[in-house]
Amino acid sequence: MMDRHLDATGKGEINYDYANDILLFKVKDRDYLKSIDFDDFVVDIDKEGYITGLRVFDASKLFRLSKLSLKNIKQFDFNAKIEEKVITIQFYFTSVMRNKPSIRHGQDLVREAADARINNSEVVCTVA
Repeated sequence: MMDRHLDATGKGEINYDYANDILLFKVKDRDYLKSIDFDDFVVDIDKEGYITGLRVFDASKLFRLSKLSLKNIKQFDFNAKIEEKVITIQFYFTSVMRNKPSIRHGQDLVREAADARINNSEVVCTVA
């Protein structure tokens, strides 16, 4: 059961490191505390225990998209939950190619953070 919820609608930002193929998402104006490292991504946790950042490594391979598509992301939805030390992130986005929106892309990332000291929480962020 989710007992803590952060509505960060309109407060997100996204950046893509083309050279290193790293997609970065973060919620603005949140105080960073720690990171939890998984094989293909890192989750940032703020001082209140919310997931407020996500770094996806080898993003073009994970999303099966060109680097150019990832460089041109314009709209995204991010929903992150922590329940009983299981982290679930739903990340969906639309990129623009040749001035036309492409198909909506996304990924559900689910990992167990058994050794982490984290509380149940949920973050919702949408940027259009």
